[in-house]
Amino acid sequence: MMNKFIAWMTDSFAPKVNKLAKNPWVASVQDAILAAMPMIFIGSFATILSVVKDFWKGFPDFSPLSAFSFGLFSLFFSYLLPEAIMNHKGHKDVSKQAGIAGMAFFLLMIFPTYTNAGNLVLNPNELGTGGMFTALVAGLFTGFVMNLASKYQMFGKDSALPDFVAVWFNTLIPIIILLIIGWLSTFVFKFNLSTAVTNFFDPLVKIGGSFFGFVIIVFLGYSFLYSFGISSWIIYPIEMAIALPFISENAKAYAAGQPATHIFVEEAIGIFVIGGGGATLALCIMMVFMAKSARMKMIGRAAIIPSIFNINEPVVFGAPITFNPLLMIPMWIMGLLGPILTWIVMKLGLVPIPHHVFDLWYLPAPIFAYFSTNSWQGSVYCIVLFIISWVVYYPFFKIYDKQELALEQETA
Repeated sequence: MMNKFIAWMTDSFAPKVNKLAKNPWVASVQDAILAAMPMIFIGSFATILSVVKDFWKGFPDFSPLSAFSFGLFSLFFSYLLPEAIMNHKGHKDVSKQAGIAGMAFFLLMIFPTYTNAGNLVLNPNELGTGGMFTALVAGLFTGFVMNLASKYQMFGKDSALPDFVAVWFNTLIPIIILLIIGWLSTFVFKFNLSTAVTNFFDPLVKIGGSFFGFVIIVFLGYSFLYSFGISSWIIYPIEMAIALPFISENAKAYAAGQPATHIFVEEAIGIFVIGGGGATLALCIMMVFMAKSARMKMIGRAAIIPSIFNINEPVVFGAPITFNPLLMIPMWIMGLLGPILTWIVMKLGLVPIPHHVFDLWYLPAPIFAYFSTNSWQGSVYCIVLFIISWVVYYPFFKIYDKQELALEQETA
């Protein structure tokens, strides 16, 4: 049964999912999020500095670093997404113009207003992760309009006009169309497109942010699909669309003296991704210090350092865990236990729910857990999870190591 299932995943399911991941629209969303990641990292550094301020009251306040990096994430995303779409669609000559148009259209969608003095008023929450779905829709629609217009250009490459002048005229009409749509909606019909988009996606966010949504999404992305060689990046846009607005809401609640309530945040996921998806650090350590098979020991030595920093491709594809029933099963078990136990301990208040941005996932897990939860309980819980992962992986490791050793002896 297991062999048939693996064969189906290998021959049918995995190729289709990988094809989906390479779709220009899906790949563009992934690229745009990844391009904006440095802004999230800067917000994470601001979190570390805020910990210093807790002990040294005279330390400068670096919170504006977060406000003008992570706090403008949706604005950056609205530019990066249509730019990525045009690059993937083969229209690199107008990619920057598409990005600018996407940003302008996004700003119109978030319902800007003017004071009596003529000052522009924008909702800062919409510029941050609160407007992520609006930025997603704005970017995709801008990409659609600009891609369509690129097929019907006024001046082609054989035009006598200089290339940059041709780009000006070729992008005028689609940009005007986008701005008119935004203008009509906001200033003529007084219709808040951002609110409509948020209300449309709200049921999906609630389902995704529930216990079962958290467990299923994390299990699929970090363990199940990964064990079949499908990168966890395939599910990253869905994950980030839920996690980023939630951590922003947690931060606001904490600042207002209210408890953080959303567990589906990157800061919680990083606690149980010990060594990478499926908590594979324990397996790496076993391979280095306990393996009798020469190949297993060699792979362990090559993978141990990256694994300490939560990069586990060397062990996933080197051991391998992928398409290996003996090692896939413990990876699936930890892929379920991680989010389930984390949800339970945070709901019970044993570990604080993260309330600030901290996405430096490449830090060793106990250090990450301390900063993400701002508590020693996070680190202790991470160590407990590591012990659990050791117990889960150990019997499967022993069986696989014995098989590999027998194979090496037979070959020798």
